[in-house]
Amino acid sequence: MDAKILIAQRVAQELKDGDLVNLGIGLPTLVAQFLPAGMRAFFQSENGLIGMQALAEKAAAFEDLTDAGGTPASFIPGAAAFDSVTSFGFIRGGHLDVTVLGGLQVDEAGQLANWMVPGKMVPGMGGAMDLVSGAKRVIVAMTHTAKGEAKIIRKCTLPITSVRRVDLIVTDMAVIEPTAEGLVLKEVAPGTAIEDVMAATEANLIIAADIREMSLSA
Repeated sequence: MDAKILIAQRVAQELKDGDLVNLGIGLPTLVAQFLPAGMRAFFQSENGLIGMQALAEKAAAFEDLTDAGGTPASFIPGAAAFDSVTSFGFIRGGHLDVTVLGGLQVDEAGQLANWMVPGKMVPGMGGAMDLVSGAKRVIVAMTHTAKGEAKIIRKCTLPITSVRRVDLIVTDMAVIEPTAEGLVLKEVAPGTAIEDVMAATEANLIIAADIREMSLSA
């Protein structure tokens, strides 16, 4: 299975019916495609929309309506569009139930770095700092390594997005929960051994007593 699809399927299981959810640019936008049957979440885009929906096909997109990454989007009946000021009022006011963000690094303290790519021209952190600080629950959706290098490390070497500890890390190898005691390895992906996860992780991991295989069923 494609790593990004696996991650998106697992993250979708963390959402609850009626949740107001912000999906970050890139991999997190795939989560909308894998909601459990019969469940409805309301997806918010920081550029000013509540009610985005996964596109069944590109022809369903509206060229004048995009997500925060500039990708054409579609929306559910009753969706609301508004200005950026109102959008960030939702975010900063603590009204988001969940935000799902990509990551470049997460460290043993559960701190996320997700906005600066070394040697690349990027527009800045966007709304990530506000999202990590304001959402009730923060889920990081990212591949476990990049070009063979660990992304879950002892201490972030890139600028951190927020001092807040994120709530969950979902990768193509594992589900890890940052806690006050450290990073707890709770699940491993199908066909992945605990030893594989440990070898691909620089940070120290605490093995949960009830560790299990990641379930991808709705």
